[in-house]
Amino acid sequence: MEKVDFVFQSATNGGVRDLDKYIEKMLSTRMIYKGKIINLRIDTVTLPDGGTGTREIVEYAGAVAVVPVNEKDELLLVRQYRYAVKKALLEIPAGKIEPGEDPAECARRELLEETGYNAEKLNNVIRFYSTPGFTNEEIHVFLATGLTLQKQNLDDDEFIDVETVPYETALEMIRTGEICDAKTVAGILAVHNLKDII
Repeated sequence: MEKVDFVFQSATNGGVRDLDKYIEKMLSTRMIYKGKIINLRIDTVTLPDGGTGTREIVEYAGAVAVVPVNEKDELLLVRQYRYAVKKALLEIPAGKIEPGEDPAECARRELLEETGYNAEKLNNVIRFYSTPGFTNEEIHVFLATGLTLQKQNLDDDEFIDVETVPYETALEMIRTGEICDAKTVAGILAVHNLKDII
């Protein structure tokens, strides 16, 4: 996906805002933990006022998430237990981008692995930073249509059920908090709001 550079206009004077004044520059870094999925480092930075501060950063390779919609306007969602929150959550299919992997190819792979479906058409909808206060994780969200059933191919440590949910029901589940995974909420609402232009 092509990167877009934004120029921010001030709401008060119509001029271009000087975003450089917000930049924090790294003075030193210390790796605390290197894992299979994430790394954790602590950086010492200069602050905009000239002082110094520390930033605890979780490094992550990036991810994709897929909003699969079938010909009946139903979503294919996956239910899996998330140990960190001690709950089984209903989510859109998603996964980590491998080194050098194109996000669209990753989206096709994750959709097939988790749901067993291939997509005839894949549209890039949005991309966003999941929690920029402490991680560099960027998630690319795709809309998948023209779905055909193939074969699910889960990882050894994945235990996933696929559930078909009518689109309007999914929106109501977001409103009630039954669907509460951030990428799932963002993906479904983005597709809902941008469906006329994607």
